[in-house]
Amino acid sequence: MRIPLIAAGLIGAGLIGAGLIGAGLTAWPLAAAAEDHEAGVPLTPAEAAGAWTVESQGRTICTVTLSAGKADSGYGAKAAGCGQAIPGAPVAWRPTSDGMALVGADGTTLIAFNRWSNSLFVSHRGSGADIQLRRGSPPS
Repeated sequence: MRIPLIAAGLIGAGLIGAGLIGAGLTAWPLAAAAEDHEAGVPLTPAEAAGAWTVESQGRTICTVTLSAGKADSGYGAKAAGCGQAIPGAPVAWRPTSDGMALVGADGTTLIAFNRWSNSLFVSHRGSGADIQLRRGSPPS
């Protein structure tokens, strides 16, 4: 963005020093963050229920269906054909401190996702190819 350049011009014009614009510029990042106040917040069962698309490097990989219904290791989850993107077959999901995790039949975490927004969760992989979980079914 050009905020530093704009701010420099306003300082030079004496507007920030006079307090006329400084408050507006310092409030700008807060307004942008207010658009999505869910980043880093655990997912609730009610808002999780439904289809989610698994993507990596711009490609749709599979669909995961999350449920608000209780399961042995959290809440119900189903996925098929996800390959190495989601190792194993998830049977449940559970909220984590900053997102959610898909869980296998033995109760172990298969993959954990950090919440980036209301409809996007990301799992950072060591390979550099992040796995994204987006709300909704893939486009037809």
